[in-house]
Amino acid sequence: MISNEIRFDCRHRGDDGPLVVVPHLDGAPLTELIDGFEIAAGMQPAGDAYGGLIPEFFRFGPMQDHFLGRSTRTVGPKTPVLGCECGKWGCWPLMARITATADLVAWDAFEQPHRKTRDYVAFGPFQFDRHQYDDALRALSAVIGSGDDGTRA
Repeated sequence: MISNEIRFDCRHRGDDGPLVVVPHLDGAPLTELIDGFEIAAGMQPAGDAYGGLIPEFFRFGPMQDHFLGRSTRTVGPKTPVLGCECGKWGCWPLMARITATADLVAWDAFEQPHRKTRDYVAFGPFQFDRHQYDDALRALSAVIGSGDDGTRA
């Protein structure tokens, strides 16, 4: 089984703005991967539509739970892994099914809920070694804190 590598990049939006969380898969920002996929598939609109998640703007709960698909504050069985470039996840989210076992974490069944006719079957699945994934989540939590609302403690 081929395993992808994940890390979560956290940067401030603007000079003193809120923290933005962007997953990086095999070294590439997920925002760039999905832009490339949508553009190549001829989807409209496409390109520069997605941004990272801003925990301060929506209280996802602990990011470790959120990125294991256990957030109690999302709608439906899928988890937002990206939000809109405007900063609000509900505006233009990229949703994925996140499945975690003792050995791996998988992201698949991607969708853009505002464009139900879009076909993301060829995007992913991405599979991560559970130990590497947990290490990436611990690093994320160290940056953003572990408050219940996902903001800095």
